[in-house]
Amino acid sequence: QVQLVESGGGLVQAGGSLRLSCAASGGTFSNYHMGWFRQAPGKEREFVAAISWNGANTAYSDSAKGRFTISRDNAKNTVLLLMNSLKPEDTAIYYCAADNSRSRILYKWSYKYDYWGQGTQVTVSS
Repeated sequence: QVQLVESGGGLVQAGGSLRLSCAASGGTFSNYHMGWFRQAPGKEREFVAAISWNGANTAYSDSAKGRFTISRDNAKNTVLLLMNSLKPEDTAIYYCAADNSRSRILYKWSYKYDYWGQGTQVTVSS
């Protein structure tokens, strides 16, 4: 079983950037596809980005495409989310998640992910 801990959230002005990090422990990190999700107050948790176990494939939500970049370092057991051109509507708690299915598909549905971190708050001021 893998444990996930997110960091890097904070308060940033619109147009700014943040880099979120998710550190994994307790499992074989390279066995997992990894995803980032977010949840704003009063809204459903939504998919942001995902990356395959070897980093070869990525997927993004429409809102993240062109602004966010997901990457991973299997030697360091970390997955990153670089967020540029941030907007107030990006304000949410951001969660990383691990999918141990080794599917050929990168899932965008939260129920497909097996392990979750506690989340990190991102607030974008206008």
